[in-house]
Amino acid sequence: MNLVDEDPELAGALAAEVRAQHDTLALVAHASLADPSVLAAAGAVLNNVTAEGYPGARYHPGAARFDVVERLAVARAKAVFGARYANAQPHSCSSANLAVLVGLLPPGGVLLGMDLDAGGHLTHGAPASVTGRHFRAVHYGLAGGLIDYDQVAELARAHRPAVVVAGASSYPRALDYRRFRAIADSVGAYLVADISHVAGLVAAGEHPSPIDIAHVTTTSTYKQLGGPRGGLIMSGVEHDRPGPGGTGTLAELMQRSVFPRTQGTPNPGAIAAKARALDLALRPDFRSWARRVAADARALAAGLVERGHRVLTGGTDNHLVLLDLRPHGVTGVVAERALEGCGILANRNRVPGDTRPPLVASGLRLGTNVVARRGMGPAEMARCAELVHVVLAAVARDRFDGEVRARVRAEVAALCAEFPLPFYPLEVGV
Repeated sequence: MNLVDEDPELAGALAAEVRAQHDTLALVAHASLADPSVLAAAGAVLNNVTAEGYPGARYHPGAARFDVVERLAVARAKAVFGARYANAQPHSCSSANLAVLVGLLPPGGVLLGMDLDAGGHLTHGAPASVTGRHFRAVHYGLAGGLIDYDQVAELARAHRPAVVVAGASSYPRALDYRRFRAIADSVGAYLVADISHVAGLVAAGEHPSPIDIAHVTTTSTYKQLGGPRGGLIMSGVEHDRPGPGGTGTLAELMQRSVFPRTQGTPNPGAIAAKARALDLALRPDFRSWARRVAADARALAAGLVERGHRVLTGGTDNHLVLLDLRPHGVTGVVAERALEGCGILANRNRVPGDTRPPLVASGLRLGTNVVARRGMGPAEMARCAELVHVVLAAVARDRFDGEVRARVRAEVAALCAEFPLPFYPLEVGV
């Protein structure tokens, strides 16, 4: 069946998205590009299989081929991250985090995680998340823009959490996992590391790995891994450690925490796509891309600092660059929309001490995953910094008009044409 002939409305929307991605400068921090083979695996006939349970212990017949695929995904996750245990079934990192917390914490148990405004994630105990409602969450913050480890230790002593979470969604510096582990050990807590945003850098050795330091590590499989929307739960040397309350080993507990405690049927197509993406992550060109991601982020941060912007922490250790827009009197949502009108994608983000609601925010989050995949290097990041600066300066002076928009949009188009989007040739269409 031909989608263009059978459903031209849907086909047209998909083709328009391909064109838009080619012509857009994507500086969004939470995205990467999936290889066509990953997309093909995600859409394979394996999606027709229903099979609750795990390989060799399914609750439905006809899962023998799926067993092979899931075992591949698990083995490759272990190989990529040096893990001893992996579960490839979580539908997202949020699902993975929920499963881990449900396994390690009783209802009302104490969780210590990073505050949302400091760069944490909803699933680290934010009030808007079920993790902040089902558990008693305590949050640590920043001192001078960096994680306040003394505060983490103080809060741990005062509240005796059962779980400490080390991870963030908008924190541009490397985490000291060994210090987090020492704090967790001091109060008998489990350390959970969420590497969703830096998983590719961890896999490539461009960011410290928590696998053998934390008790459990979680990640998403899209963002930096170029896989499908999904998650992983992993453990290193602690995988055979007894879980809480005599519930078996941590690995056994994590298996039960995913199925049947927090999920039912897995997504076979997504697991196949995870297996393919993880295979690609084992290759030398993935490591080269990760090095370029980190180098690009440093160059982008430096370029924005040179142009007078307040870059939080003064730079970055990963792919993230965070701008505090308050000195320019610009809100995050206004900056985001102005940039999008010029073909530049970056998202509004709350910053420490922010008094604006999340839908408005006072900051801007940028990332280099996609531009690095297009082949752009530090020299091009100077051009990107200038384009972002032109837009933000025009907005701050109330001079953002059609002329500025057209000029920047033309420069964005030229830069994108110089570094074409890989994988998805326009002539192929949908």
